Amino acid sequence: MPFVTFEGVEGCGKSTQLSRAAEALRAGGREVVATREPGGTAIGRRIREILMDVDHRDLEGAAEWLLLEADRRQHVAQVLRPGTERGAFVLCDRYSDSTEAYQVHGRGVAQDAVTLVDAIARDGLVPELTLLYDLDPALGLERARDRDKGSGRFESAEMAFHERVRAAYLAIARREPARVVVIAADRPPDEVFSSTWTAISRRFPS
Repeated sequence: MPFVTFEGVEGCGKSTQLSRAAEALRAGGREVVATREPGGTAIGRRIREILMDVDHRDLEGAAEWLLLEADRRQHVAQVLRPGTERGAFVLCDRYSDSTEAYQVHGRGVAQDAVTLVDAIARDGLVPELTLLYDLDPALGLERARDRDKGSGRFESAEMAFHERVRAAYLAIARREPARVVVIAADRPPDEVFSSTWTAISRRFPS
């Protein structure tokens, strides 16, 4: 059943869009699983604490990636696959595309290693639709810092890192146009949601 992922740079608004989509789907009578990576399970929440802690600036790139894959494996087993198997509409804030964008292109972890391990973590579970909220990283970071009243571990990375992440996301969209829909995120939230709902409705007509 429907599995939709929400992707984008820091501060792009994807979490807000996921929440609004979940609300609209529930209003239409659908069971919705709204979740996120990292942190979609009890174990994942402990992993998220490590990954997001600004005091862990010395967390090495490959170690960061392996923690994310451990979170994903647990998430697939406990939340994502059970949700899809019982027919729920599963909406996930970040998934494997984030790993390719942030850890491969952002941090420089080897693509071959990520491809192998991520396949184990996903265990064959691939999104039917991915919504990519495209935004200039400078604007996204400004939004994220205003929202969080500070700078987290990912937000504190140099601008070149965030630019590489955005470029990687757009490359994924070009590579997989049947799955990935790019949505301009530099507009008012209502306009962005109109595009979000159009993409979901077209892919999964009621």
